[in-house]
Amino acid sequence: MKLGMFLGYAAKQVQPQVELVQRVESLGFDSVWFAEAYGGDAVTTATWALAHTNKIKAGTAIMQVPGRTPACTAMTAMSLSQLSGGRFILGLGASGPQVVEGWHGVSYKKPITRMREYIQIVKAIMAREAPVSYDGEIYQLPLRDDTAVGLGKPLKSILHAITDIPVYTASVTPAGLACAGEVADGAMPLWMNPDRFDIYQTDLERGFAKAGGGKSMAQFDLAPSAVINVENDMNLARAPVKHFLALYIGGMGARKKNFYNDLAAKHGYGDAAVKIQDLYLAGDKEAAAAAVPDDFVDEISLVGPKERIIERAKSWKAAADRGEIGTLMLTPVQPEALDVAAEALL
Repeated sequence: MKLGMFLGYAAKQVQPQVELVQRVESLGFDSVWFAEAYGGDAVTTATWALAHTNKIKAGTAIMQVPGRTPACTAMTAMSLSQLSGGRFILGLGASGPQVVEGWHGVSYKKPITRMREYIQIVKAIMAREAPVSYDGEIYQLPLRDDTAVGLGKPLKSILHAITDIPVYTASVTPAGLACAGEVADGAMPLWMNPDRFDIYQTDLERGFAKAGGGKSMAQFDLAPSAVINVENDMNLARAPVKHFLALYIGGMGARKKNFYNDLAAKHGYGDAAVKIQDLYLAGDKEAAAAAVPDDFVDEISLVGPKERIIERAKSWKAAADRGEIGTLMLTPVQPEALDVAAEALL
């Protein structure tokens, strides 16, 4: 199993955290991942990290699809891949309607269709087999609608770069996972119980079947995220994960349309998810966090004393041995947790 480190997106100052990235590179981590919302962008920080390292890969988790044209994203990925010696990973996500329509000012409708077409175009550009034409529901190359002046023509990228830059998607819904299985090289579910691959398996295999050519988990990287927190007091150890889960289960979406609430139910915590959402939407975020079951936290994260984390890591390693997980993307609560992760998982 490969290890990645996920760095957040909510800081008021751009924080590439070069020393931390260099530290995980020296520990043997495979990748480091940078996010964006409506502040700092993921590409700039990933570029900064690549410029200050030699071996570790840098990925975007995620670049917002509605914020860039497919061609712009392909140009960025090919440039970074060439400059870094093939160390860039392109992670894409649909984001959400609040950001897409409120920040980028474009429609959020049909995010799965948009993602499928987007990746198909990006891969066609990177392949450089011919000038790119595409006739999709969302995208047309060249543009042919009534806003076009009619002078566009199919183009082939000037830049030569490797043609197999990995493309990952942030996917948790059945349709999103199937889309990832069909057109992407990996998926990044926000959380996962390493003993419950079945939650994702059916949808991924539906996508593999649509892709054809014998595509399977052997050619695909399921890369879930997990918080790691080395702390002897279990209440303190679980607290960051509980607040994270309360935010996503309770507040990331409307009451009747919250994909993370649905995902918690699939993990067996449907009743708790309803309670968490009720409390969170009522404004009691602390009570919402307190309502997150301890067992749920323990299943999807690595928290507690060092010895407990090393024991729990066995489940993640077993999932990797079964070919169900390729990369584990860790969010460390403290830098020292990365040394424990390396000892337990590498």
